Amino acid sequence: MKIFITGISTDVGKTIASAIITEALEADYWKPIQAGDLNDSDSHKIQRYISNDKSVIHENSYKLSTPASPHLAAKLDGMTIDLKNIIEPKTTNHIVIEGAGGLFVPLNESDFVIDLIQPDYKVIVVSRHYLGSINHTLLTIEALKNRGIHIAGIIFNGNENLPTETIILNTTQLKCIGRIDKEPYFDQNVISEYASLFREDLLKLQ
Repeated sequence: MKIFITGISTDVGKTIASAIITEALEADYWKPIQAGDLNDSDSHKIQRYISNDKSVIHENSYKLSTPASPHLAAKLDGMTIDLKNIIEPKTTNHIVIEGAGGLFVPLNESDFVIDLIQPDYKVIVVSRHYLGSINHTLLTIEALKNRGIHIAGIIFNGNENLPTETIILNTTQLKCIGRIDKEPYFDQNVISEYASLFREDLLKLQ
């Protein structure tokens, strides 16, 4: 199973969700493009958060120095991102693939994060509660549906907000895979607890 994690914006909890799913499935993890924080990248964080010994953290296709939109970060590094150089790692295991920001974050002058999603990927949308998040969530889902991309479900990040969650789920008719509450911190134990909560629903995606 190949699961692509996208968010409704940046800083909505994709990496925490990716860690939980990676741990739940003892899956491999791959972030094709890392922009900035190269010494403490999302791949480093996943490695710290998971506790199983089966997951493999695969190398980024692009490591960019500046924490910015990939198209700009690449330009500042004197390069252009080419989708032909973003090659999915070979593995017989499940793999969790984490996008960068939202779906229409530009990678170059013509390609966007949504263009990384392959036909055999199951997409999980991470939605964080904030003013405007309903609109951002519905737009994200509409964009995926317009491209005929399979959406496996939604993960809500933040303490329960029934009015927001209800309108999103009723409008989209998508499954809520789980909710990540606002925790004081995340470590291997917290990630493992969430992995146990999410595992059954994730295995049903196959």
